[in-house]
Amino acid sequence: MGKLRAISLFCGAGGSCLGLIGGFTYLKKRYRPTGIDIVHASDIDEKAVKTYNANFRHKADVADIDDLSFKRYSADIVMGGFPCKSFSTVNPTKKPEERKTQLFWQLARAIEEIYPKVFIAENVKGFYRLQQGKYFKLAKNEFEKIGYNVSHRLINASDFGVPQKRERLIMIGVRKSIKCDFIFPDPSHGNGTRPKVKLGEVIDSLEPENGKYYFSKKAVEGVKKAKNNMKRALAQDLDDQCLTITSHLAKVSLNSRDPVLLVNRKKELYRRFTPLEAARIQSFPDSFKFAGSEGDAYRQIGNAVPPVMMWYQVNEIVKQIFKKIKIKK
Repeated sequence: MGKLRAISLFCGAGGSCLGLIGGFTYLKKRYRPTGIDIVHASDIDEKAVKTYNANFRHKADVADIDDLSFKRYSADIVMGGFPCKSFSTVNPTKKPEERKTQLFWQLARAIEEIYPKVFIAENVKGFYRLQQGKYFKLAKNEFEKIGYNVSHRLINASDFGVPQKRERLIMIGVRKSIKCDFIFPDPSHGNGTRPKVKLGEVIDSLEPENGKYYFSKKAVEGVKKAKNNMKRALAQDLDDQCLTITSHLAKVSLNSRDPVLLVNRKKELYRRFTPLEAARIQSFPDSFKFAGSEGDAYRQIGNAVPPVMMWYQVNEIVKQIFKKIKIKK
């Protein structure tokens, strides 16, 4: 089978793209190349694109999908994790009813113009559940209308070797003419398979080299004085998986639902994750470099798709669909 061609939209810093092409090592395990080349990648976030271009052979463009035409492109796969702010369960200002925030329409337009054999769409759990699935159904119906059979699943990254309880909706569309329904892979970790990856496996030391990651005594006292139903300080168990990390890691608060680390219970020392730890929690290899400030890195990491989780899905797509197409030929 020759190299497959892929287009990545809303590529961000490249977490999903790393999973798409493979060829990286994480926690001493090699995730082999999938046989896919990226022929176009783009995102509106200039800083995220700088990170992408520091890590990938094919360079991404800074572009608004509204301004792009894809009729001249040819690809086997189109992938897009369309922005999810308007569907996030933790965003109090979301306005999902505004069509301009429903970027799945633009993803569908790109898919229709390119007409790949397969598309991969990713979003937050809230997109699937908000208003009894209203927006998910809108997207699924549109994808079906332009010629695809759509399979979907809420996937927990911890089921695929990522030390994080991160649930995301994955939609896989297969061109109807191919007559092949995609079946999602079984979890690679947990439930009698390999043990789930523990948070402690990516934390070298509870005590960071730089004291700036500690929360102040004032912040700790604030949590202690809060009402019982408001207490947070969600210290993570190193023998379990981390709660979902978000894009505002640089501004993590003890009085929020953000996961933190308890360094010393007696001294009441809490701290946030370092950028390296956050990247590892998302399953980025240590060799992956983030451009910009530390705050930029936190935001890019929190917005990313865990590469390892995506690799397992893509590996199954190649096996079930593209290898079968080759056999039929």
